[in-house]
Amino acid sequence: MRRPDPGHVIAARQARGVQARRSGRRAEAWAALWLMLKGYRILGFRLRTRLGEIDLLAQKGAVLAVVEVKSRLTLADALAAVAPEQRDRLRRAGAAVAGGRPRLKNLAVRLDLIALAPGRLPQHRPDAWNGTAGGVHDP
Repeated sequence: MRRPDPGHVIAARQARGVQARRSGRRAEAWAALWLMLKGYRILGFRLRTRLGEIDLLAQKGAVLAVVEVKSRLTLADALAAVAPEQRDRLRRAGAAVAGGRPRLKNLAVRLDLIALAPGRLPQHRPDAWNGTAGGVHDP
């Protein structure tokens, strides 16, 4: 059996990575637009913290939303794509960002999901993994 050329394998992997990053940036742009249409103010894209990267940071009223953006075929797939450990890191990252900025310090930090699927409108799930919207109703 002939082994694949290592250079070809590496090039193919790099090409998939470039495509995935482009697709992710596009998804985040759509998600930000969707949130702005719902009255959110976008505070940051791809924020790197020592605890992890936050796809979108948005504010609406007294809520600071740490928004994870996922492109999947279904909402269930998007929800399942974020492991409990990642959710905990994102919550801590959001709290650290809020605690480090005086204007955000008193906001309630919430972990939201924007799920994007081909041919469908984005689906925003406030407080996606707790089953509540933290007292904030966001249709």
